[in-house]
Amino acid sequence: MFILLHLAGGVALLTWGLHMVESGFMRALGSSLRRFMASSLGNRFSALFAGLAVTAALQSATATGLIATSFAARRIMRPVTGLAIMLGANIGSTLIVQAFSLNLSWISPACLVVGMAMFERGKGSQMRDFGRAIIGLGLMLLALELLVDTMAPAEAAPALRTVLGALADMPALNAAIAALLTWAAHSSIPIVLFVMSLATSNAIPMSTAIAMVLGTNIGSALNPYFAGAKGNDNLRKRLPAGNLLLRGGVCLVLLAVTGPLADALMQLPGIPGHRIADFHTGLNIAIAVLFIGLLDPVARLLEKIYPQNNEAAEDPDAPRHLDSSAIGTPEEALVNATREALHMGDIVEDMLTQSLPALLTGDRRLIATIARRDDAVDRLYERIKFYVTAVTRDSLDPEQGSKAMAIIAFVINMEHIGDIIDRNLMELAAKKAKNRLRFSGDGATELSALHELVLESFRRAMAAFMANDLHAAGRLLEDKARVRDIVREAGDNHLARLREGRKDSISTSSLHLDVLRDFKRIHSHICAIAYPVIERSNGRD
Repeated sequence: MFILLHLAGGVALLTWGLHMVESGFMRALGSSLRRFMASSLGNRFSALFAGLAVTAALQSATATGLIATSFAARRIMRPVTGLAIMLGANIGSTLIVQAFSLNLSWISPACLVVGMAMFERGKGSQMRDFGRAIIGLGLMLLALELLVDTMAPAEAAPALRTVLGALADMPALNAAIAALLTWAAHSSIPIVLFVMSLATSNAIPMSTAIAMVLGTNIGSALNPYFAGAKGNDNLRKRLPAGNLLLRGGVCLVLLAVTGPLADALMQLPGIPGHRIADFHTGLNIAIAVLFIGLLDPVARLLEKIYPQNNEAAEDPDAPRHLDSSAIGTPEEALVNATREALHMGDIVEDMLTQSLPALLTGDRRLIATIARRDDAVDRLYERIKFYVTAVTRDSLDPEQGSKAMAIIAFVINMEHIGDIIDRNLMELAAKKAKNRLRFSGDGATELSALHELVLESFRRAMAAFMANDLHAAGRLLEDKARVRDIVREAGDNHLARLREGRKDSISTSSLHLDVLRDFKRIHSHICAIAYPVIERSNGRD
């Protein structure tokens, strides 16, 4: 148990260090790497090299796969090019294993010291992100040293020898365990390095190590598949599915010949750990060489399995800008979230615009349409909220943090406005249509004037949020007093008409007052958008 606890701690430290390296480089170079990849889409060979280079920098084939998937979903590149990027990414992740197979433990303290100094001195700058990545490298090297030291007495541990001995003749089970661990760690790198440490200490035979490496390759192909194939957009499913088909298919076939592969690998010079690293690299190079000329039929097969049905094209209210591959680059991800929040605002504005005609005419089809669009607003709210939450899981600088909170505040208010329109105003419109009621001429004119002012404020709020416009935010707060006065005056006029005994006013009295109340509530949520803008401006001052 003592050995297992230390092994688990070593793998956890290795995984966390890898996460720090990936997030640090993604923040520092994410936009540049995406531009580099976009400029390398001319042919499959340059795309393969781009996938290799970006993965070597980010130390994550999954991150590279997500970037490629987002390009494919936006039709920036052809499927063949995307598959070539995935093949290159697979090779790039093995080069990282090759580097860490060397004895670099002496570099660990230097990385930790230098990285900490850069992290502390570079607050709010790119230096801080590079410092984070260098600290991650130091932690990975430290974790590898811990694993090696822990595995030294592991060979003599009876319980561990019994478990590993029982698994020795079960390549499929070994591969399944490694695939599961890789999927959980979201990276093949720490698992392959762990297998190398097991092989170096002779805790497992070479055939078991090969089966586990094959499993890590399958698990590594599963990560971008599950991460990039969410939703109903088939364009996002093609590349991850193609990578899983090529990489996973070859590894499943090779599971049947782990014995002969082990015999051949034992003939190579070097320690067992280095042989495993060479096998891991050679496997992915062989897959790339084998399939680089066959990507056209593979792409056609994927197009048949996943025919084009772009989610945004099918549903104009579906999310358009929430690119999951940009989450590691907060600046870019927050721009995406802002664009999606404005898209959500456009839908709510259209609902608000149509709400008065629905109230006045009682058009049941229009009422139903507005209610359906509120469902789209609710879905966008959930997607944007979870997207921004994912961006904020790692520390942000103060400006990015305030921007994230402003986006969350904006979509919360949009969602509340949509609910008021759907659950209150449209219910009133349906009730009015059912009972065949009609507002008085003066009452309808007053509601139209109030509706026009609320719409004007809504557009001003959109401008304030989009441009962080302090002047527009101030105008919103001035509008709040105007709306309050108009609502009070409209209520007084309505009571005057009741005293006069006007039948149309009497029959719609409760409806009229409820509509005034709901428009006032909507305007309160519109004005609430001004406060984050004012706070951000005060923070900069």
